Amino acid sequence: MPVWLIWIIIAAGLGVAEFFTLTFVLGLLAAAALIAGLLGAIGFPVVVQIIGFAAAAAAGLVLVKPIMDRQLKRGPDVRSGTAALVGRSAVVLQEVDADNGRVKLQGEEWSARCIDEDLVIPVGAHVDVMEIDGATAVVYPREALPELPEQNRPEQN
Repeated sequence: MPVWLIWIIIAAGLGVAEFFTLTFVLGLLAAAALIAGLLGAIGFPVVVQIIGFAAAAAAGLVLVKPIMDRQLKRGPDVRSGTAALVGRSAVVLQEVDADNGRVKLQGEEWSARCIDEDLVIPVGAHVDVMEIDGATAVVYPREALPELPEQNRPEQN
């Protein structure tokens, strides 16, 4: 039996073992054995095949494995539920102050309050959702608010 065929059989065995273990190490070794088998099929001597296997295995374990581990540990980037609403834009439906108000957020009407207790956000203003507190969107105006006329300003203590 030619040596290159033995490399291919080793690669297949390592590939099957990788399928059951999911360690990625055996898959990288299977790829290295496949490279050694291809070198043998081309006609290189056994010493070159072994060097090819060692180089491909080392490159896979040193270069590829850390990248794969980092991607697996990173976790999903998808936010869901109320966490997905933070950072979104909303439109004020009912004047929003430090205690109450209503906004339209993602097609739904939400109770809202302003994160800045001194601000009153008028109807129609665009706001950004800073956080969700229970069923209340805590918002801040996206644009600068128009100045209130002197007679409509709240009393300063």
